[in-house]
Amino acid sequence: GVLVLDVKVGSGAFMKDEEQARELARTMVALGTDAGVHTVALMTDMATPLGLTAGNALEVRESVEVLAGGGPQDVVDLTLALAREMLAGAGRGDVDPADALRDGRAMDAWRRMLAAQGGDPDAPLPVARHTEQVLAPADGVLVGLDALAVGVAAWRLGAGRARKEDPVQAGAGVELHAKPGAVVRAGEVLMTLHTDTPERFERAQAALVDAVTIAPEGSRPPERPLVLDRIAAD
Repeated sequence: GVLVLDVKVGSGAFMKDEEQARELARTMVALGTDAGVHTVALMTDMATPLGLTAGNALEVRESVEVLAGGGPQDVVDLTLALAREMLAGAGRGDVDPADALRDGRAMDAWRRMLAAQGGDPDAPLPVARHTEQVLAPADGVLVGLDALAVGVAAWRLGAGRARKEDPVQAGAGVELHAKPGAVVRAGEVLMTLHTDTPERFERAQAALVDAVTIAPEGSRPPERPLVLDRIAAD
């Protein structure tokens, strides 16, 4: 068997510290290897949200866009990095999964998987009944977008649970319209908040007060690769 782990690190991850994330990755790789499974872990960045969505149906929509050959480049890059590790572990390192996204095979496989489980790949995704915008506070370059704050906002909008018995709103979450590196203008829409319960907007907005860092034009966000490290058995 082959197991590829995505161990996220950064403000929006379970592990905030890179060395702690590396220790977790090494431990899980060792456990998998001891069990006779070819195990590899990629440590990946979660200081900034991955992709342009946070929330259940919003993220599914984005994932389907990737399967269709589109979607945000960071999601595509990470998907391909993980898929290449899986293929290499299975002895198929000669296969390029990017081809499957381009020629429709990935989408075809997803549709077959859904149909085999009695699902309808053409079923409409849930859409939240209410939206509200988060606007850029100033002109400049977006150099910081805190993943934890975006995650908390999505949770407050109804996309997650505080307890396992709490209901989850499938359509709730946060849609991003700019990522670090983008030039923005004061009043420009940076995010759209989605929820069925508009009384949640105030607390979601409060979570985002310090989420955005805008620097003078000409500034650049800190360089940080998406894949920070690869951990394999010795």
